[in-house]
Amino acid sequence: MNLEKLNAQCAIEELQFVEGPGGLIMAKIDNGLAKARISTYAGQVLSFQPHGEEEDLLFVSEFAYYQPGKAIKGGMPICWPWFGPDPEDKGRPAHGLVRAAQWEVLETQQMENGSTRLRLGITENDETLTSWPHNFALAVEVTVGRQLDVSLITINTEENDLTLTQALHTYFKVGDIGEIAVEGLDGCAYIDKMDDSKEKKQQGTVTISEQTERIYTGVTGDLVINDPSLSRRIRIRSQGSNSTVVWNPWIGQSAEMGDLGDEEYKQMICVETTNAGPDQVTVPGNGEYRLSLSYSIERN
Repeated sequence: MNLEKLNAQCAIEELQFVEGPGGLIMAKIDNGLAKARISTYAGQVLSFQPHGEEEDLLFVSEFAYYQPGKAIKGGMPICWPWFGPDPEDKGRPAHGLVRAAQWEVLETQQMENGSTRLRLGITENDETLTSWPHNFALAVEVTVGRQLDVSLITINTEENDLTLTQALHTYFKVGDIGEIAVEGLDGCAYIDKMDDSKEKKQQGTVTISEQTERIYTGVTGDLVINDPSLSRRIRIRSQGSNSTVVWNPWIGQSAEMGDLGDEEYKQMICVETTNAGPDQVTVPGNGEYRLSLSYSIERN
């Protein structure tokens, strides 16, 4: 992807394309409402900071890899067309085919309300067809304004139905993992991946005091990450999703990851908008499916 040509064709006043770490091309957005950075590699939002906020909404590891073939640890990785391990146990990468692939710039647009929109896309190629023999057109639409709006749009370009799982695997920056609480999941059933995938029921708010990996099902309504250390509440609204994944690697798993600092688990939590576990999606032939979310920051 030629940076000069890309700017000539797609840049607007509020959105410029720049070379980021590892030579990856990033969309840098700065409008009257917020700043953001989005990697065209992996189609991944890496930063969102409304004007007037001192801290980024998103967490990215200081040790993240920025190189082809590697996932970027942090921001909003896209898991598609499966979430988690290869569902057919064929040795294919965890979390699917697109989080370590180059996406194309489809559209940039300045909206009347002051927001800025970027649309990236990826379609089948020789590599994806070898791993997953389906034709598709996948797009991610990112709108940067007073809030962050993201939609993952699956277009099934085949005649047959397409069944998949997926996630917008967001890493949120927090002040202290021991002090945060996730609200809105009280009473939901969840699959506890840290306890032989036993099904349990959430009682009250979700707090983190150990390695945590849970798939919550039957999720309705807004979720809120209450973060007293940063004096803010992060509100999560979603559409096209009935499940949520909550993950924190805690001490042991962090120490095993080369792209995550040993102590960085204290400053992050993943609250992921998903179609995961029993929450699968079937996209009809020549149809489409949209998984969408909105993030906004409220002051405590």
